[in-house]
Amino acid sequence: MVPVIAIVGRPNVGKSTLFNRLVGQRQALVHDRPGVTRDRHYGTAEIEDREVILIDTGGFEPVPTDDLFAKMRAQAEAAIQEADLILFVVDRQAGLTPADKMTADLLRKMDVDKQLVLVVNKCDGPKHEEDAFDFYSLGLDPMITISAEHGRGIYELFDAMVGRLPERVDAPGVEEDDSEIRIAVIGRPNIGKSTLVNRMIGEDRHVVHDMPGTTMDAVDSVFEEGGQMWRIVDTAGVRRRTRIDDKLETFATARAIRTIERCHISLLMIDGIEGITAQDARLAGLVEDRGRGCVLLINRWDLARSDPEVNSKKIQYQIEHDLPHVAWSPSLFISALTGKGCHRILPTVRKVYRQFDKRIPTAGLNRWLETTVAANNPPQRYHRPVKLNYITQTRVRPPSFVIWSNTPDGVKAPYRRYLTNSLRKAFGFEGTPIRLKLKRKRRPWDREEDLK
Repeated sequence: MVPVIAIVGRPNVGKSTLFNRLVGQRQALVHDRPGVTRDRHYGTAEIEDREVILIDTGGFEPVPTDDLFAKMRAQAEAAIQEADLILFVVDRQAGLTPADKMTADLLRKMDVDKQLVLVVNKCDGPKHEEDAFDFYSLGLDPMITISAEHGRGIYELFDAMVGRLPERVDAPGVEEDDSEIRIAVIGRPNIGKSTLVNRMIGEDRHVVHDMPGTTMDAVDSVFEEGGQMWRIVDTAGVRRRTRIDDKLETFATARAIRTIERCHISLLMIDGIEGITAQDARLAGLVEDRGRGCVLLINRWDLARSDPEVNSKKIQYQIEHDLPHVAWSPSLFISALTGKGCHRILPTVRKVYRQFDKRIPTAGLNRWLETTVAANNPPQRYHRPVKLNYITQTRVRPPSFVIWSNTPDGVKAPYRRYLTNSLRKAFGFEGTPIRLKLKRKRRPWDREEDLK
């Protein structure tokens, strides 16, 4: 499982700046005014070849002064609960404040077993190191001095983080165990996820209610169908972050995100009446980003069809337009309440799983590459032809490929899409993302580190 790192601290100590520095891009809004960050912000980063999930939180006020800061504190507490490592950020310029002391005490009480790193920010040069000595009185070890804005001390912070992350342990059953197929049912609140799970397992095991938020945690159910063992996971509905106020629901949202990682296939449920929303697109992007198979379920289709303006062709057009990153996913029109179309879900998941686990012989791949390049050569780079020499498949779940080229940088995004679409046309891969990486062909004078 990918470790989770939460960045917490008082308002305006530089948490979002540190988040952006670790992620490598400006994802979080940064402003001098305290309280700009109000919701938890998720991002992925690579810490010394280790992928991690970072959570930027709003300011942690030990004694909230108003309702807004009370909600921000609840967000921070929820992030702490789900995190494997906590970065407690303080401000060197402001010095040690009573709020810092109270926050340190609360962190000790909340998570005595949590790994924690004290980060003294805004230490822009060696002359500021002495100003950070006061923070030793918090009794937290280790203490790292950094400048998130200028990048000073980031490598020392990396070392402290790597040494405190949990050991690499693959999620059980995702890569090695072939005895069961794992399915995550995801979607917005009150979309019918629990109703669908109850129908698929054949019993009313999950509470169903028309109030959004009935399911607050990921719930596993194991059953057998057609000689195959299945594990289906009913998750909490993931709504827009701006609508997340309850501490328990924020924790449930993060658990739903982690569930995608430990499953093979995600069933993304979409409301056939309302159509595709921005949150559906975010969830689809998350499934593609985590490299999991996907089946789109257009639910409540029995009610949607009563509207003469709604039809399957219109929904398919919306999928291609609003969900281009998972346009390779099969779509099923169902009604979880009446059961219409639900008999096609498991056969479709089984087909997607076979594509998710498919391996193509190297000889066939290279014949495909030769034909594909002959039909459409890559654009030249610096007036030199770009050559694609060789391809091989490096792994499955999801299918991943490496192409060796004389100039990998010359293969831009449009041509990569052409290659990916051609792979799908030649070999299938319906319902699964494809990972395509280009490496430079080795030359006699190349060093090993230049080829990474």
